Amino acid sequence: MTKSKTTTDHEHIRAWVEARKGRPARVKGTANGGLLRIDFGAPDENLEEIPWEEFFEIFDRNKLDFLYQDKTSSGDPSRFNKFVDRKHERRSS
Repeated sequence: MTKSKTTTDHEHIRAWVEARKGRPARVKGTANGGLLRIDFGAPDENLEEIPWEEFFEIFDRNKLDFLYQDKTSSGDPSRFNKFVDRKHERRSS
C-alpha cells in the first residue's frame, strides 16, 4: 500500500513535478486565477501551461496543499497528485 503525503513547500513541489517531467498548468477558462493542474506528457488541450511563479501565487492565494505519492504500489515513481484545501496553517511542510 502506498502512502500519500501533503506539502506546501514550493521547492519540494517543483522538484517532484519536474522529476516526473510534468509542467505547471491551469484549466483553460477558469476564474480567479484558475484551477491548478500538473500536465504530464503531451500537452492537454484543456490546460494552459503557466510559469512556476504564477502557479505558486495561485497555490498560496487559494491556501492549497499538494497531496502526492512518491511511489506506486509496484515501487515505480507515482504521478498521483491532487490539490486540496489546507486544513490548517503549519509551521513546516
